[in-house]
Amino acid sequence: MASGSDRNPIIIGGLPSQVPDFDPEETQEWLDSLDAAVDERGRERARYLMLRLIERAREKRVAVPEMRSTDYVNTIATKDEPFFPGDEEIERRILNATRWNAAVMVSRAQRPGIGVGGHIATFASSASLYDVGFNHFFRGKDDGRGGDQIFFQGHASPGIYARAFLLDRLSEAQLDAFRQEKSKAPNGLSSYPHPRLMPDFWEFPTVSMGLGPLGAIYQARMNRYMEARGIADTSQSHVWAYLGDGEMDEPESLGQLSIAAREGLDNLTFVVNCNLQRLDGPVRGNGKIIQELESQFRGAGWNVIKLVWDRTWDPLLAQDRTGILVNKLNTTPDGQFQTYATETGAYIREHFFGDDPRLREMVKDMSDHQILHLGRGGHDHRKVYAAYSAAKAHKGQPTVILAQTVKGWTLGPNFEGRNATHQMKKLTVEDLKRFRDRLHIPITDKQLDEGYPPYYHPGRNSEEIQYMHDRRKGLGGYVPTRVVRAKPLVLPEDKTYATAKKGSGQQSIATTMAFVRILKDLMRDKEIGKRFVLIAPDEYRTFGMDAFFPSAKIYNPLGQQYEAVDRDLLLAYKESPTGQMLHDGISEAGCTASLIAAGSAYATHGEPLIPVYVFYSMFGFQRTGDQFWQMADQLARGFVLGATAGRTTLTGEGLQHADGHSQLLASTNPACVAYDPAFGYEIAHIVKDGLRRMYGENSEDVFYYLTVYNEPIQHPAEPENVDVEGILKGVHRFRSGEKGAIPAQIMASGVAVPWAVEAQQILADEWNVRADVWSATSWNELRREAVETERYNLLHPEEEQRVPYVTQKLSGSEGPFVAVSDWMRSVPDQIARWVPGAYQSLGADGFGFADTRGAARRYFHIDAQSIVLAVLTELAKAGRIDRSVLKTAIDRYDLLDVAAADPGAAGGDA
Repeated sequence: MASGSDRNPIIIGGLPSQVPDFDPEETQEWLDSLDAAVDERGRERARYLMLRLIERAREKRVAVPEMRSTDYVNTIATKDEPFFPGDEEIERRILNATRWNAAVMVSRAQRPGIGVGGHIATFASSASLYDVGFNHFFRGKDDGRGGDQIFFQGHASPGIYARAFLLDRLSEAQLDAFRQEKSKAPNGLSSYPHPRLMPDFWEFPTVSMGLGPLGAIYQARMNRYMEARGIADTSQSHVWAYLGDGEMDEPESLGQLSIAAREGLDNLTFVVNCNLQRLDGPVRGNGKIIQELESQFRGAGWNVIKLVWDRTWDPLLAQDRTGILVNKLNTTPDGQFQTYATETGAYIREHFFGDDPRLREMVKDMSDHQILHLGRGGHDHRKVYAAYSAAKAHKGQPTVILAQTVKGWTLGPNFEGRNATHQMKKLTVEDLKRFRDRLHIPITDKQLDEGYPPYYHPGRNSEEIQYMHDRRKGLGGYVPTRVVRAKPLVLPEDKTYATAKKGSGQQSIATTMAFVRILKDLMRDKEIGKRFVLIAPDEYRTFGMDAFFPSAKIYNPLGQQYEAVDRDLLLAYKESPTGQMLHDGISEAGCTASLIAAGSAYATHGEPLIPVYVFYSMFGFQRTGDQFWQMADQLARGFVLGATAGRTTLTGEGLQHADGHSQLLASTNPACVAYDPAFGYEIAHIVKDGLRRMYGENSEDVFYYLTVYNEPIQHPAEPENVDVEGILKGVHRFRSGEKGAIPAQIMASGVAVPWAVEAQQILADEWNVRADVWSATSWNELRREAVETERYNLLHPEEEQRVPYVTQKLSGSEGPFVAVSDWMRSVPDQIARWVPGAYQSLGADGFGFADTRGAARRYFHIDAQSIVLAVLTELAKAGRIDRSVLKTAIDRYDLLDVAAADPGAAGGDA
């Protein structure tokens, strides 16, 4: 093996090694100069010169490799800091009042008999980061546009409430109702940013760690998308995401950084509050989280601004001619800095400066008190302002500001920098007195000794409050504020759905394709066609949506700068800066974030968009279920399509693609209206009603989830007496039994309806059973209505008792009920207690596997012959037939032999 000196790799440290040297003498002169600098001035001076050369090279647009990390000092030099336009003394007094009220609100929430808790340490560390934004940067909505979109860190909500209190946006009664949303209604304040719970205040739910940064990236992208397509002017909107350094461990926090860089989202700024602590301990005790994050963001193509030290460090760094102080900062781990935050100035002098005579010399004229107050950059308004200004001015890249702070800052020695700070919710009287004195709050000892700590308001006409109002007026209104300005859409006429209602004739198509045909007609509508936002995770062709490529095109801000390999095809891949389709690659999380941003545009920007997100059914609610809760919380609307649904329709793909449970997961989300339609005409009525409910008059904050399949079937035409109410409420009689003497009922959903029809025929021809077939378009909605009916009856015992819709609908139907679907039994079992008769369900419980559709259905005993056996079994239980026929049926249909089943239809990816 060659030694290290003998190797000749193509790339060394990011520099090409095989580029020919056309002027070796000049090259040697440069190398000799570097050697001389090292020999005469030392390595630190040579390092400085090299870094300045790299900086100048970038200024001259010379392509040199990006450094992964820089020194542990501020990115913006003191000489480059802009003029601070605010009144720092007034802003300090405002922030002190805000800090006090935030802490008092949480402490009062812990009073006896309440004890609902809260968090105070996160806001205490990030208060200055927010205050500079509120006073100088965050744009409001008073101009009729969307303003800035601000993703507040969830645990910092007490501080946002406290500031709103000073501005008379919230009352003292509301602060005292923190985390008591029902018992103190209508004054209750939600624990965290929750638009569903406070729809006029919060815009973005962020407390589920990692979803804030993900949502912010796709919100910034959606802003650009809306402007590119001429739907809204978002040129003045900036997206700010406030995040925790511990939160950055979540995969969602860093997983989509590349798209922000790739699309040049300079309308996006992350502010990472690096207080070096998680909930229970240091984020990187043995490392340096700011340096680690800098490397990750730089590598992803972001502009990085480090805000590490406050102005008290400037004189020390200015005299650091040897680089010894910078080296000490570079090599001290976060765990030690956390300890310094809790120790005395003497301790810091001894342990940080004391191990090198040059460091001791630098601080010899400083008192222990001055050393103790060498602060972190995230608490310095001027430094924060400089970082924000640089972020807003930077073009071509998103920016991250890595701001170092102290968790629990100003709350006193029992809180600041302590590992348990996150869980500490109540200040003792002595804590409050120290806190008051530090903030110079005019509250007496007597007030603190005699009762609950009072809130502090300097007075509506005070200099501080007038300053706050003036700043917000100049920036376009108060934030956070959620405003719904969107008007109801003019919805398509009935003729738009005519094709779907005609059925498929002799052609066999999957319900996925039936939906796509409806969507194609909707997108032609002059009123709402342009508002559809198509979203898929690299699967458009799988779902037959490549038909949209030539007309709608795929959104790419750079357009298509290459010749597509399939350019000669009718359905060629086509990208455009004004494209309508979002092709987010293999990222369900990214697609769902796009869905949420588009689905809430009616509020964010006052322009409704109609997102249609289509995905492999298995990878929706299961993979990104937390985001669907975020979607519900953000009051987003739109259509979600679980394509290739069911446990047996995509069996060639095997276990991990076999979805038998997403309908059950969907049932847990109160905002999700879930359907499992069987035919095109059912889909047409569901989509039409969904548009009415979400985008028509008296719009509702719901989203629609439709599970559609890839198995080709013949779709019947809509019957003349179609039961639209039944389709929408969850069940309608699809086909009445015409032959046979013994009555029975078969309920089926989705792809199982054709199996039920086949079973109906077998029962009539071979067993003298007359079975009706019901299409259960939504087991979930039937259950939801029944539960609400029971709740009403429980609370109104003296009024006429209501009857659940499913009970009304099935009443008078003779015989036992057998329910079947391509889902686990828990899905149809949701309605069991309200079915007026004997009830048995069949389902695909357990793991899926790779095989033919027929074999899989025989294995789970949900095929037509298994349905026949289930009906006969229930009739035997009721004494309508002899039990001996059951064994006869098992033998006749070879129900114990999986291989004996008809393989069923093949193919049908869409």
